[in-house]
Amino acid sequence: MSQNLGSTRNSSQLVVAAIQQACSENKAASLATSEMLIREAAAGGAELIILQELHATQYFCQTEDTRIFDLAEPIPGPTSEKLSGLARELNVVIVGSVFERRMNGVYHNTAVVIETDGSIAGLYRKMHIPDDPGFYEKFYFTPGDAEFNDGRSGFSPIETSVGKLGVLVCWDQWYPEAARLMALAGAEILIYPTAIGWDITDTQDEQARQLEAWVTVQRGHAVANNLPVVAPNRVGTEPDPTGHSDGIQFWGNSFICGPQGEFLARADDSSECILSVTLDRHRTESIRRIWPYFRDRRIDAYGDILKRVRD
Repeated sequence: MSQNLGSTRNSSQLVVAAIQQACSENKAASLATSEMLIREAAAGGAELIILQELHATQYFCQTEDTRIFDLAEPIPGPTSEKLSGLARELNVVIVGSVFERRMNGVYHNTAVVIETDGSIAGLYRKMHIPDDPGFYEKFYFTPGDAEFNDGRSGFSPIETSVGKLGVLVCWDQWYPEAARLMALAGAEILIYPTAIGWDITDTQDEQARQLEAWVTVQRGHAVANNLPVVAPNRVGTEPDPTGHSDGIQFWGNSFICGPQGEFLARADDSSECILSVTLDRHRTESIRRIWPYFRDRRIDAYGDILKRVRD
């Protein structure tokens, strides 16, 4: 299923697609679904295609199991090479997700950005790592480096032929600091590949509150930074391998919003689908002229933001 709001390739417009899918225990099957949806998105005119977090596997962080490290792979590696081949064949930029094995004992939750020629434009290694019931990510993932070897911040946009992409990952979406640092570094789009869902035993009211908070905080990043936001999430119920809980029901609701937080496309909570929209590259500039947040920032008064707690 595809929702396409039009596609015209020119310098002022960019067709962006966000893919929402369910994932299988079989890595090859999950990647085959990703490939099918990437091909459909490209056939619909997408120039930038964004996959959800850890789209090649089920969400394995519901439990702590050292055998799961066998799923990790280097970059370049099988998943990134498959995405590279698709990007090159289809002439699109792809944002994928890899459980990265960086070296013995160091693993990352990594977004990989593939250029239209199949080359790797850049990596973003998830910076904020949760450790909550059902989301035991600290067991598996080392946080991304705060600074690259060339001096760039860990929150640096990735330069591509379709623009500067401010790629963040899931838990990063709750932190306004991450979005603002990407914006200050020149990001033209904020991108949040995601794997988030409900505890099946939560009440409907609690589930509604959690979903609304997730949507609202990201729309807030769009408004506060005058940037479009793309947030693809997974769907489907995935069991807890230990049997200690009923598992996670991933809530979908992937969305794309504009730089005033306006919904451009939004998925439901259960369907595999493609959201495709045409973004106006000039809207950020025009909005910042009338809402000049960046001009009016009081950077001389924000020093305490660097403290863990303000005493």
